[in-house]
Amino acid sequence: MSLEAKALDEGVDGGRRHFLLVATTVTGLAGAAFTAVPFLSSWKPSARAQALGAPVEVDITKLEPGAIVKVEWRGQAIYIVRRTPEMLATLSTVESQLLDPASEGSEQPDYAKNDARAVKPEYLVVVGVCTHLGCAPINRFEPADAELGADWPGGFYCPCHGSRFDLSGRVFKDVPAPKNLRIPPYQFVADTRILIGSDSGAA
Repeated sequence: MSLEAKALDEGVDGGRRHFLLVATTVTGLAGAAFTAVPFLSSWKPSARAQALGAPVEVDITKLEPGAIVKVEWRGQAIYIVRRTPEMLATLSTVESQLLDPASEGSEQPDYAKNDARAVKPEYLVVVGVCTHLGCAPINRFEPADAELGADWPGGFYCPCHGSRFDLSGRVFKDVPAPKNLRIPPYQFVADTRILIGSDSGAA
């Protein structure tokens, strides 16, 4: 083999070696990336874990007095209501009309076992599921509602079977629902941020 042919052959081999080195490196890095992505993703709670009860944090900065915001936790609706002083004033006036005014037979954390059924009276956090057959009550906050009557103080109404609840989610007498709306575990992690599904330090 001539010197020219030998030099050309070595150049080709060198080019091949360089190509193989680059290709191997790229393949290795891609494999490492594909391995790392599922590993890092496993650090975050899965959708299934969230559905089974991972806490949900809600920013209520823009929630106006008298308004409601609805979020989802454990596959169920959570209603957060910012109650006005007028709304809070109705709570003591309807007790004689309620089935369980002291919430003795209803479900709520100990820190929410009061008239307001809340950590902070201004904010009601309640599971938006009727205790009769699991329908979704709607908010009817205005008193003397045309459909619900002149004596309606404001609260929640389940149109499916007619159950009624006051502005603390307490059930009225003589309706199908047997219990007050449920209060989930929650805590304020800041003045305007609520963590639903965790009540550590809420009391």
